Amino acid sequence: SSHEHKLNFKKSKEVCLSYIQDAMLQKQWKRAAEFLTFYIESLEKDFSTEYMGPSEMIWRIGTEILCHHSHSNMKEFNSFIEQIKTLGVKRYLKVCLEHAFHLLCNGLIDEAYQNLSLAESWRFGEQTAIQDKEMKLIQAYRGLLDYYSWSKQKTILLEHGQDGFEDLSVEQEMHSCFRKAAVNLREIIKIPGVWDLFVKCYVDLLEFYGDHNEARQVLNEYAYNSKFPANPNAHVYLYQFLKRHGGPKKSLISALKILHDIVPSHELMIDFNTMLQKSKKRRKRRLGLEVIFAALDYAGWKENVKAWSCLARQVKQIVISEKHLDWIKQEWNSRKDWWPAFHFSRYLAKRNWQENESLSYEKALVAGILLGKDCKYFKYVSHQGCKAQVKRFRMLKKFVNKHNPVYLRISG
Repeated sequence: SSHEHKLNFKKSKEVCLSYIQDAMLQKQWKRAAEFLTFYIESLEKDFSTEYMGPSEMIWRIGTEILCHHSHSNMKEFNSFIEQIKTLGVKRYLKVCLEHAFHLLCNGLIDEAYQNLSLAESWRFGEQTAIQDKEMKLIQAYRGLLDYYSWSKQKTILLEHGQDGFEDLSVEQEMHSCFRKAAVNLREIIKIPGVWDLFVKCYVDLLEFYGDHNEARQVLNEYAYNSKFPANPNAHVYLYQFLKRHGGPKKSLISALKILHDIVPSHELMIDFNTMLQKSKKRRKRRLGLEVIFAALDYAGWKENVKAWSCLARQVKQIVISEKHLDWIKQEWNSRKDWWPAFHFSRYLAKRNWQENESLSYEKALVAGILLGKDCKYFKYVSHQGCKAQVKRFRMLKKFVNKHNPVYLRISG
């Protein structure tokens, strides 16, 4: 019966798909290809009254198999993708985009560009409006390839310029690529989303032609528009742009403050701390201490000499002046249960001393202030330093011993 046939077909299809999945997980691409062929044939031979449209699964699975199959080649891949394009109108632009990515991964830039240009000219009734977002992505990636061409032409022009040679055809081609790239890149970054690569390329174009106001506006919009998702890179790009062009210190600090809130372990926290320490405002210097403590909470910073140097310098200044010891106490209270084992064990003292004398010095200073002169890390490093007759370690030991009462005040 028709009902029984449908049940049997559904069961067979599910079993076949499970075999394909198993083969792919075991990287048995030839076996997976054979099962996929059976799966497609079974769809074609299904005589049930219910229409079975081409499944997105065939596209996804087939692409994955062809990317890894030892006997696959670009000609076969292109042929498969072209067939998939004609089967699924609703997925046409997505398939075109993936096809372009595959061509780019294989170094076929001109072919990828041509593919995107053809996709951009595609029209199919109401589907054109429904797939508006996909069309904008097609245009954006074409803009990215125009930027790539512009960059190549720029390099040629600059190299020739050094020899006093000017090629007008190269310059004209370069400006043509600029116009095409700028139009498409400008459009995509208006849509709320994460567009890091597109933003960087567009800003590079604007900077080259001296349109710094437009570039700053683009970066400000990308970083501060509430419609866009929280994105640390947006604030990194803004900070780097402002720094390149001598932007106001207030704007630089503002960009890094938000970056600190999102990613307290970001490498730019060294810059942020340095800027804050130079400030005459007490609240900014307080924030600087918070920033460097927060960065050192992360394992990736454990052996960062610059970070420990920043912390050691600020802690030393506070101890000598005996002002704002409460700042250190507040930061230390939430860390005193786990930082000793995390940063200041005898094992780490021994390893740091053997691998990096400067690191061990900075850490020993911080350890001596936070944990006192009896701290294992401080005792080991200061002993080794004095034994090696290194003057600064003798001074370090003298400094910590002198200011040991500070430890008692910090520890409460």
